[in-house]
Amino acid sequence: MTVRIYHNPRCSKSRQTLQLLRDRGIEPEIVEYLKHPPSAVVLDGLLRAMGMQPRDLMRRKEAPYRRAQPR
Repeated sequence: MTVRIYHNPRCSKSRQTLQLLRDRGIEPEIVEYLKHPPSAVVLDGLLRAMGMQPRDLMRRKEAPYRRAQPR
């Protein structure tokens, strides 16, 4: 099975996740999503596979999330 990680090397959580995989002997396919953003079709497929909605991926403590909240 191929493991793919959508990775941001500047993000500590992303680096920790990559290290966790490597510590378990898994060398994932790495997609640096800021350099190579996934298409809408790919994002839709990932969301469906995870059973999630786009809002579920947003950082809830960040300003863009708070601005998007219904009032």
